[in-house]
Amino acid sequence: MKSIYCSFFGHQYEVSKNITYHVKEYKCSHCNSQVTTSGNGGLTPLTPKYQEINSVLSRIHNRRVARIKHKTNSEQYEEVILNFIPHFS
Repeated sequence: MKSIYCSFFGHQYEVSKNITYHVKEYKCSHCNSQVTTSGNGGLTPLTPKYQEINSVLSRIHNRRVARIKHKTNSEQYEEVILNFIPHFS
């Protein structure tokens, strides 16, 4: 019965998981079909191949974000320390 609704009115996808800023996984609220963002920006069915690609992509993205965040925190800390050191001219 749920798939009949989707065949008449189309799927109503909701974001189920954020992989990166641009790649997301979606799930239909009526029939529970899952799709993900493809390489060209469209939606493609979420197969085991795409699940593995998304998990690796998510892991790489999270490491990169953490590294950049750590780097900016270190730079801010160094800047604070340098501002407290008296400058002699």
